[in-house]
Amino acid sequence: MIKSMTGFASLTRDDERGVIGVTIRSVNHRFLDLQLRVPPSIADVEPRVRAAVQTHLARGRVEISVSLQIRQQTAPQVELNEPFAQALAAAIEQARASGVVDGALTPGDLLRLPQALSIKERLPEQGGVSALLGSVVDQAVESALVQLEEMRVREGVHLRTDLDSRKSLLAGLIARIAAAADTGRAEHETRLLERAREIAGALPVDQAALSQEVVRVAQRSDISEEVTRFNGHLAHWDALSDSPEPCGRKLDFLLQEMNREVNTIGSKADGLQVSEVVIQAKAELERMREQVQNVE
Repeated sequence: MIKSMTGFASLTRDDERGVIGVTIRSVNHRFLDLQLRVPPSIADVEPRVRAAVQTHLARGRVEISVSLQIRQQTAPQVELNEPFAQALAAAIEQARASGVVDGALTPGDLLRLPQALSIKERLPEQGGVSALLGSVVDQAVESALVQLEEMRVREGVHLRTDLDSRKSLLAGLIARIAAAADTGRAEHETRLLERAREIAGALPVDQAALSQEVVRVAQRSDISEEVTRFNGHLAHWDALSDSPEPCGRKLDFLLQEMNREVNTIGSKADGLQVSEVVIQAKAELERMREQVQNVE
């Protein structure tokens, strides 16, 4: 099946526990290259995310970013700056001894001094966050991967339409080359026979042996075998495109084989129009190769 390696998906899951955002981008790559960013508090979901990606995708450079905002109400964390409090108590004690102040240091005194106490929001422990939202993260990633795959399938439809049209054009070019080569081979054989008759008129030559040699030389330009193999590659292309399995790397290899056949045809075939059509075929193969680089 022809699927594009280019895609994008983004979604948000929001409930009373928190807000989870998942963004996935993918571009073409020879293999599956996953770049994953998740908050440290849910780092243990990473192996599950990687396994989910491998279930949906076979190739491509994939970037996944997971964001997390927790709504869970927790008790604040109050921390005492002990060195500051001890220094403050010592200073007050010294001032009391000097008669500058009266009374003891009270909790209210500490609350009025921002350096003495720090109040922070207490976040759940790492395991607690995963237990709270881990399953939601898994579901969000799965939904985003489904969206990404749907986009890659839609892009793949456009890719296949373009590749099929180019494949049809290529089949027509090969048919033109085969016809021009047949004409060129017949003309070449005629020229050789005429030249052989001229030689036979001047020298004693075995006419039958000479005619066989002319035919043998002319057959060197026969490209029927290459044309048959090329058409076989075109049929194989259809089979790969219709298969449910990823086919990008196989199509790329098939294009290399087609290019070899066209090179051989160009070196063997005779005819005034052969070279021009061979150039057109090679250009079309290169355009197809560029498109196939984005097929999964």
